Formats: sequence, structure tokens, C-alpha cells
Amino acid sequence: MPRVEDLLTPRELIDYTMVRQPKPHMGEVFFPERKTEALEIDIIKGANNLPVSAKVHSFDTEAEIGSRDGVERSMQDLALIKRKIKISEREIIALESPRNSREEAEKVRNIFNDVDNQVAAVRTRVECMRMEAITTGKIVVNENGVRATIDYGMPASHKKAFSWLSDPNADILGGMTEMKKIVKKDSGYDPARTLTSDTILSRILMDTKIREAIYGVNSAKLLTVAMLNEFLKEQKLPVIATYDEMYRLQDAKGQYVPTRFFSENGFVMMPDWALGNTFYGVTAEELELRRDPSVDMDEIGNIVVCQYATTDPVGKWIKAVATALPSFPYADQVFAATIN
Repeated sequence: MPRVEDLLTPRELIDYTMVRQPKPHMGEVFFPERKTEALEIDIIKGANNLPVSAKVHSFDTEAEIGSRDGVERSMQDLALIKRKIKISEREIIALESPRNSREEAEKVRNIFNDVDNQVAAVRTRVECMRMEAITTGKIVVNENGVRATIDYGMPASHKKAFSWLSDPNADILGGMTEMKKIVKKDSGYDPARTLTSDTILSRILMDTKIREAIYGVNSAKLLTVAMLNEFLKEQKLPVIATYDEMYRLQDAKGQYVPTRFFSENGFVMMPDWALGNTFYGVTAEELELRRDPSVDMDEIGNIVVCQYATTDPVGKWIKAVATALPSFPYADQVFAATIN
């Protein structure tokens, strides 16, 4: 009968995690994932991809010296993110002495479910950082004795509250136009897309002024998201998508609290290109794997899964670990509104 260490060898864990295709997170679109060998990344604040004009020179004169974009640069450590789960003595015995093949298959399946869940936990924390960055311009960490604030330099003028939910007469189109103008003035680019919640989108779809602008005297007609976005394109305003996915936080008492990745009151305008990258670095566990001759270093993914044993009480542990952090050089091309 299988033992845990035989099921979860480094080779088996790498093969298993390579073939798994977890559901992509929204943040991976805005911050594509990249692997780095470093434990820190160069955070650039205020990057701008508008072209810079060269100047005309007379012959036999020295060329003007250029400079690299970035109002401010700083080095930032990647965050160490990890989670583990224990396979108890009872589970170990049951796996090695199953009553039949069906029970054995179920025990094996449960163990690999544990692998999936630990990987998902790490991916979830990374997604939280990405969404916190675009809705606040910062990442604030205060957990497990780690306290840190990463400020990406989003201009204060790009953060504003609007009373669209509480005020039935609010000028929603005027607010969108205001956001767009501020980003255009500061960066030279028009935002092309907006991310918000179903709550905010529903308010926009029911807005009398917008319905009248689209339907005229037939403003009581139902407005669809497709119609709204076509109208926004005609007005040269960003189209709208929503993100209402949730995850669970576990408190000190072991209770689970459903939590949103993206704030229900968030309304974020952004360009149509990547806002930065999600950098994954090396971990101590990965360095250990590299010493294993059965492991191809190129096959090690962003998140490392390993198993280890404890002796008193006897237990087997499954752990997922990564070092990760989003970069956000185009924070000045994003408007993060709060809708009340």
C-alpha cells in the first residue's frame, strides 16, 4: 500500500502541479506572472511609456544624454507566502492499511486535494495583493509578525469618492469623464477599461440620465451591459467589466470569513496594457529541490510544493510556498475611485 512519502516525492509533486490548470485570477491579466532569481525587485514609481522626443543637433556636436523613465525607484523584498496542512497519524495508518481499493483511492485523492488547496491558498494571497494595489495604490501587510507598506506612488488626485449609490441624482457620466480627464492630463493616455463590482454596475445600468442619453423617451427600457459599453465607446469612455470573486480568511479561532478580492465600492479606470508584473522569486525549498538530480530546474513552477515529516507526534506535512510581489510602474495611469 502507498506511503505518503512515496506518493509525494519531489518528482511526483512537480509533475502533478505542472499538469494542473487552476482557474486564472483576474489580476493575472493586469499583472502577468514572471519568475526572477532575486529576492527583491526594483519598484519603479511613475513610469510613463509616452515617447520622448529627441532634439535636433548641429553636425559634430555631442548627442543629448537621455534618462530612463521612473520618477522614483526603490528595491522591495518579495513577500514570503506559505501555508501547510498536516496528515495525521490516523490518516497515515488508514492510507497504508485501507480496507479496499476504493478506500485507498479516496485517501489518495484527499491527499492531492490537500496539495491543490495549499497551492490555491498561496495564489489567493497573491491575488489579494494585486487587487489591493489597483484599488488603493498600496499594499499593506500586517500578519504573522510582518508589518510593511508598499506605496506604488498613485497620485492623490487619482483617488476620489463619488456618491453614486447614495445620491439618485448623481452625475455618473460626469464623474467618469472627470476621472478620464485627470488620467489623461497626468499621463498623456486615455484609460481604456474599468473594473468594478456588480453592485456599482447595476447602479449605472439603472441610472436615469444614462438611460435617457441612450434611449431618449424610451428610458424605461432595460439597459444591458453590452448596450452600455457601446454607448461608453461612443462617448470615448472606458468600457466596464466586473469582478466579484471571493475567498475565505481564517481567523485565530479557525472560523472562516468570506471576503472579496475586489472592493464592492471600487471603480478603477486603467489602460489596456499590463500595469506591471507579478514577480515570483526563489525559495529555500526550491533551492533544496535543485540539489535533487531527479528534478529539472526548468520544471519548477512559481509555487513550490513539498512534503516533510515530524516524529512526535508522527505526522506528514504538505506545504506550498512562494516569494511574490506585484510591480506597478503604471500606477499614475490608473484612477481608483470609491463609490458610496
